[in-house]
Amino acid sequence: MKCSTCGINLVGQNKFVKFKCPNCSESVIIRCFECKKNVNEYECEKCKFRGP
Repeated sequence: MKCSTCGINLVGQNKFVKFKCPNCSESVIIRCFECKKNVNEYECEKCKFRGP
């Protein structure tokens, strides 16, 4: 399991968020605590939607 933004390995960590893409609801977005806190942009692998 990796952060969708920075690619850091999140196995064994408990500070991250996991949600379905708000645009297509097909892909799962996983964000580490730092990327979420810094509002770093992510991109959906399926539909290419970009979000903060």
